[in-house]
Amino acid sequence: MPTPIRIVAGDVEIAAELNDTSCAQMIAGVLPIKASAGTWGEEIYFSIDLDCPADTGEMQPTVELGDLGYWPPGSAFCMFFGMTPMSTEAEIRPASPVIVIGRMAGDLEALKSVSSGATVSIEKA
Repeated sequence: MPTPIRIVAGDVEIAAELNDTSCAQMIAGVLPIKASAGTWGEEIYFSIDLDCPADTGEMQPTVELGDLGYWPPGSAFCMFFGMTPMSTEAEIRPASPVIVIGRMAGDLEALKSVSSGATVSIEKA
């Protein structure tokens, strides 16, 4: 069963949900999370204290606008709200494949105002 969450990044609040994958549910089990944001193009990412092995979900080389991902090499939670430096005109590409763990809802444009170093918190809604 999906887990509704609330993400606050800097001054921006986003409603989202974690999906039913084992990795997403592992993350739901350690909420709340508070971290310092990194940005890479139109992606916010931050390391979380959780090792979700790549074999706990299907690794995807591309994502959709609004996807939430887990990046195993950096134990990172990723928020995709637009193009990354690796993207092409036709697709959003993470630095390397991620496990898609959920989706954000609503207007994602405001996330463009979040700068590297901003505080990000995630909690169950």
